[in-house]
Amino acid sequence: MNSKYDVIVVGGGASGFFTAINAVEKNPNLKVAILERGKEVLTKVRISGGGRCNVTHACFVPNELVKFYPRGEKELRGPFHQFCSGDTIDWFNKHGVELKIEDDGRMFPASDNSQTIIDCFTLACTKLGITILTGHSVQSIFKSEKYWKVDTNNEQFACRKLVLTTGSNPKIWELLTTVGHTIVDAVPSLFTFNIKDVRIKDLMGLSALASVKVKNTKLESSGPLLITHWGMSGPGILKISAWGARILADVNYNFTLQVNWLYEATFEETIEKLKELKLAHSKKVMYKKAPFDLPNRLWENLVLASGIGTSQASNDGTIETKWADLNKNQLLQLANQLTNAEFQVKGKSTFKEEFVTAGGIDLKEINFKTMESKMHSNLYFAGEIVNIDAVTGGFNFQNAWTSAYIVAQSVAE
Repeated sequence: MNSKYDVIVVGGGASGFFTAINAVEKNPNLKVAILERGKEVLTKVRISGGGRCNVTHACFVPNELVKFYPRGEKELRGPFHQFCSGDTIDWFNKHGVELKIEDDGRMFPASDNSQTIIDCFTLACTKLGITILTGHSVQSIFKSEKYWKVDTNNEQFACRKLVLTTGSNPKIWELLTTVGHTIVDAVPSLFTFNIKDVRIKDLMGLSALASVKVKNTKLESSGPLLITHWGMSGPGILKISAWGARILADVNYNFTLQVNWLYEATFEETIEKLKELKLAHSKKVMYKKAPFDLPNRLWENLVLASGIGTSQASNDGTIETKWADLNKNQLLQLANQLTNAEFQVKGKSTFKEEFVTAGGIDLKEINFKTMESKMHSNLYFAGEIVNIDAVTGGFNFQNAWTSAYIVAQSVAE
C-alpha cells in the first residue's frame, strides 16, 4: 500500500523544510511530506555557527554574492536575482524571526540561538499540515508514468513531484546514478591545515592579519589567520581550503603554504622598514616588542627562526640582541620570515562541526530557473546535494534558502 502525496521532500534539513513550507504557503492544497533518515530533523541547523545558526550574509547584490561560491558562481547568478539575502531577511521577519548583522557581515537570529530557526520551521509545518516522518531512509526511487515511487526502510510512497535535499549523502548520490545523473566526486571543502612547526608551537589562540598562498599554484587568500593546536585556521585559511578543495585533495593535503605575516607588505618594503628600525632603535633589545602589528610571541619566534639571538641569548634563554647588532644577512632572513615564511602542511582537520563538501550532482544536469532535473520531469534538487558550495559566513545557508525557494515555486504551480 502506497502513501500518496503531491510532493515528497527527502531530507529534513534546512533546504528540505524551506522547500516544504514555501510550497504549501504558495499552494495550500498541496499534500506534502518530509522524509528524514535520522531520528531528528534540522541537526545541521542546530550546530551551525556554534549553535547560533549563521542564517545568511549581509551581501545584498547578487553579482557580488556569487563571488563567495567556489563552485556554482555562474549558475547562482539567476537564482540570486529571484531570491537573495534581503529576501531571506524579509522571509524570517514575516515568520517572527528577527535577524541581526555582525561586524563581519554574518547574520544570526537576534536570540543568538539556532533553536529559534528550528522552532520557526517546525511551527510552520504544524500550521500548514506538512507531514514530518523521521527514521525513513530511502532505499530506491523509481519513476512510473504519473508518479515517483519512493521506497524507504519503513514504507512505500508515491508522489507527483519528488524533491531531494539530502546534502552530501553518498547513498542518495548513488541512487541518482541509477537514474542517469552524473555525480562529481565529493571532497572536503572547509577545513583547517595541520602544521607542526617550531615557529607556531605553543601559540594556539594567537591570530594575525595575513596573506597566504599555496606554493606553485594560483591559490591565494588573505584575512585573519588563527594559530590552533593542530596548525592554522581562520577565514584566510578556510577561504583557500574552499577554493582549492580539488587541488589540495589531489595532493593528499601535503603541500607548502607561504605566509606573509604582514598582509600586503612586500619583501622590499619590509627590508627598508627593518633598516629604519635598526637606525631608530639601535640601542634597544629587538625581540621585546614587535614593531609590526604582530603578537609579541610570534615576533619572537620569527626572530629566532631568522638565526638571530641564538648565540646572544642570556642565561634564562631570552634574546638580548640589540637592533644595532643585526647584520645584512639577518635582516634579509627576518624580512623573509615576515613576508614569505614557508610551512609544510601535512593533512587537514574539519572546521568545527561545519563539514562542507565540494561535489554532488553535475550542474549541467539541472535547470537553474526551476531547479528541476534536465533528465527527469518532476524531480527537483535544493541545497548541497548539487555541486555547489561556499566559503564560511552564512553563504551555504543562503544557497539552501534560494534553491529551496525556487523549487517551492516550481512544485506549487
